[in-house]
Amino acid sequence: MGENNFCEKTQTLIAIGAATAANCIPCFEHLYEKAITTGITGEEISKAAEIAANVKNGAHKAVSGVVEELTGSQENGCLSCGRTAGGSCC
Repeated sequence: MGENNFCEKTQTLIAIGAATAANCIPCFEHLYEKAITTGITGEEISKAAEIAANVKNGAHKAVSGVVEELTGSQENGCLSCGRTAGGSCC
């Protein structure tokens, strides 16, 4: 695999993660087609989307935890990364 191909694949996978985190279906669909023509496998696409979803969910839990802590409605929850919602996210 050449350096240019690696860079294009890496950039496309990062963009897929960003589209997933932004909930942008048209972006994801466009990038999916680009990924397939670049030689990225379905498994690689799924993994990039999964990582983005985990980061997004962790950030959401962190914000929810801060809201709950400040309003006194509940204690901090645990995040999927092992940190508590009152701390920084993954």
